[in-house]
Amino acid sequence: MTQLLNNAHDFSITNLNVHNVAGNATYNNRSSGKSALERAYPSLVSSLPSDRAAPIGLEENISAGAAHNSDERCDAPKCHPYTRVAVQDEIISWITTGDMDEEPKKILWLTGPAGTGKTAIAGSVAESCSEKGILAASFFFSSFSGSEDRRLKRCFVSTLAYQLRRHPSLSALDQHILSTIDHDPTVFRTRLIDQLEELILKPLRHLHNQIDASTTPKVIIIDGIDECEATNPFNRPMEEEEAQSIKEKDQLEILSLLLRAATDPCFPFRIVAVSRPERILSTFFSNATESTLELFLDDKYDPDSDIELFLQSKFAAIRRRYCLPPSWPTLEQIRSIVSNASGQFIYAATVVRFVEDPSNLPQKQLDRVLNLEKSGDLSKPFRALDTLYTLILNASPDPLSTVQWIWVVHEERVEDSKRVPALFWRYYMDSTVGEAERLLGCIPSLVSLPPPEDRTSLIKFYHKSLLDFIDNQWRCGDLWMNFVVRSDPDRRQYVRILKDQGLTVPDQDREDFLFHFLSRKPSMRPESRLELENCEAEDPHIEETLRSCDARWWVDMCLDNTSFDQVHRGLNATIFLHQVHARVMPHITLSAVVQAVEEGGS
Repeated sequence: MTQLLNNAHDFSITNLNVHNVAGNATYNNRSSGKSALERAYPSLVSSLPSDRAAPIGLEENISAGAAHNSDERCDAPKCHPYTRVAVQDEIISWITTGDMDEEPKKILWLTGPAGTGKTAIAGSVAESCSEKGILAASFFFSSFSGSEDRRLKRCFVSTLAYQLRRHPSLSALDQHILSTIDHDPTVFRTRLIDQLEELILKPLRHLHNQIDASTTPKVIIIDGIDECEATNPFNRPMEEEEAQSIKEKDQLEILSLLLRAATDPCFPFRIVAVSRPERILSTFFSNATESTLELFLDDKYDPDSDIELFLQSKFAAIRRRYCLPPSWPTLEQIRSIVSNASGQFIYAATVVRFVEDPSNLPQKQLDRVLNLEKSGDLSKPFRALDTLYTLILNASPDPLSTVQWIWVVHEERVEDSKRVPALFWRYYMDSTVGEAERLLGCIPSLVSLPPPEDRTSLIKFYHKSLLDFIDNQWRCGDLWMNFVVRSDPDRRQYVRILKDQGLTVPDQDREDFLFHFLSRKPSMRPESRLELENCEAEDPHIEETLRSCDARWWVDMCLDNTSFDQVHRGLNATIFLHQVHARVMPHITLSAVVQAVEEGGS
């Protein structure tokens, strides 16, 4: 097949349309019968989703990593022992006895600024409720999760339905939920509000008179609603304004269906919804006060005492490890850190990780943190945290390159939510051996970089506030960079790999490396005309370099890679044609591959 695409960058496409509506692909051209592509790869088109496809099970449409106790959340933050006791007690009291309130509310909105420990509180409350048998379901969104289904709304309702049916006291729901799916396997492609109706509310109505309130779980916990990202059903680049608009609509859709559930008489659960106080979310809750209660994490819950207790415990462990005297650090030093934290647990946690960095003595590291007080006005909400982040990033031998690679790793999106291991990034980043260690291994208080021998673990960022910091020009100052600059090392390395037909990678790792490289979505590449022009201005030889790439070799690689199914092979072939000949065919799609095959083989 691929020999027909040799030197294909100058062909044109006429009288051929490809439509993709709700996952159903239709190909129209002047020839009759099966296309050459279908004849060569019969499963390519037939394996596309269809309303006539075999029923798909509930398990295949959930986000297993979103549950409070998933392996993906094994290192998620939890409240340090004896901290955040008051706020946890208040939430659990509302869950168990809220019906006795003068004006009972079914939804509690836990909110507060970044870094105040919302996710840790939600995780700890979920753990406590699970131990008591009163947790019905949970969903923890995460905008920097390796799993796409934790970043998007797609699996939200189905995941809750799956967890509800698995609770021992709700096992009767199982028959009704599975019957709904068997009757209409396409239910997972409907709107979230329709999924809620079919998979949760209708089954609950059927069993309303059979549910024993004394054994029924009490609460559903949803964390990180503000981290739910924009759905992109057509897998195309979006301008920032469009993406933000869709993101807000998706988040409001989630809140609307939670409110819909809470106001249904047959819905027996309370809901704890957790998010930052973003404008669009605050507006929603202010308009739904009849059904919602707000719990804002402020000084009322005495975060300073909790942060001091946390620091005392962590510094005691460091003292034992380094055989330091009991007088280190002094109470005055600890309270100075508490004061700088301004209620932000993430500040205290980052200080601890910085102090225990084995590259230097903890006494010297602590002194560096304490000296930040003298660097300027710390009265702004994030000033202390920003100053700390700046200190740590500037400790890199090349701070700007470190920030660039943080962006590259964070912004990576791959098909089918494949999680890219650190091993791939070590090969990909290493223009010289050891580059990953040099640029990311030097900031262990911000980024977790697995050791070189670890072949499966991911690069992890400890907190989203780091990404907020480097994305805000006014907060990060000289470390800020626009899209073109921050994607420059990625673009150069990507093009170099295209030109060189891969990297020199050990045989045992080559297949995995190429698999992840082939999986990378084209949205990572500059797509808008302005971005392309800016990229060319940065590297005027980029077009010439792209044209020198062997498109045929890469299409062969895409189509021969057994890790992909046939659909993904075809799509990835077009992606690489797009990359190699971006200037000539800026809108190439699967139809181009179909057309190329038919022109040469029909």
